[in-house]
Amino acid sequence: MKIIFSSSLFFLLLYSPFSLNDFVTYSQPLPSSTLVIDMIPVNGGKFIMGDNSFDALKHEIEVSSFWISTYEISWDVYTLFVERNIDESPSSFKKGSEVFIDVDGVSSATTPYMEMSFGMGTNGYPAINMTQFAASKFCEWLSSITGNYYRLPTEAEWEYACKVGSNSDYHFGDDSSQLGEYAWYSDNSNGSYHKIGTKKPNVLGLYDMHGNVSEWTIDTYSVDKYKNRNTLKNPFYITKNKYPKVIRGGSWNDDATRLKSSRRDLSTKELQKRDPQIPKSKWWNTDAPYIGFRIVRPLSTPEDDVKNLFWNY
Repeated sequence: MKIIFSSSLFFLLLYSPFSLNDFVTYSQPLPSSTLVIDMIPVNGGKFIMGDNSFDALKHEIEVSSFWISTYEISWDVYTLFVERNIDESPSSFKKGSEVFIDVDGVSSATTPYMEMSFGMGTNGYPAINMTQFAASKFCEWLSSITGNYYRLPTEAEWEYACKVGSNSDYHFGDDSSQLGEYAWYSDNSNGSYHKIGTKKPNVLGLYDMHGNVSEWTIDTYSVDKYKNRNTLKNPFYITKNKYPKVIRGGSWNDDATRLKSSRRDLSTKELQKRDPQIPKSKWWNTDAPYIGFRIVRPLSTPEDDVKNLFWNY
């Protein structure tokens, strides 16, 4: 099944709108934990997406307002989901409800079968090696325990938040010699990721939009579906195919060209080539120590069918 989202379906998202007075920076507490996820508001608008590379032709689109996490999701936070240490449903959800994340008879995210940080560190470092499916299920779990709707960003939302009105290669300009001030990448990473938020942020206050770890988006990678999207509002393209999915931002393992704001990279089955589980795990990518994610929360909370669409593809 393939779904192309455009302005013709946008009415589905216009449900339970917030007051604009509520559209401010906030910290999402995690029940029964001292941890929080910092969220920054991004005012919607039109922008030029792409850079005229072969798979990212320039086109104007519009995105609606949303919040996005200030930092990439850390191991500290992600481990709560993996170990399911927090499972109570808030009053805003049906009492006794639980996130349905059953996969191949497993009632929750499977505990890693190897040390998934590969010795690069966990305390304050970005979570890595999860599949896009697992990242989406984290969002579903987080929504259940907080009462707020979270999901992965579309690649349009991700690029809009990264560029912050710029049309340059990077959110700070075109001069890659400045990249080391904003990003961990192959020239300065010493072969490892680093703690989140240790480089300069973009104008919005978002850290590591370039480098450190690449970030999952909700979109399925396609060259053809990316074309001819002028004037669309909130476009995305998703299928149930496991690969290829769009990843953005570049990582500690990439050179400067892969960190550009409009650069589109894609996942492949090679990310699980050393996976000992048969069938291959839906939760872990053993060969993706450079992929993590951040989350978004739309200003307008969608209907349940739209929520499930983003959580289950």
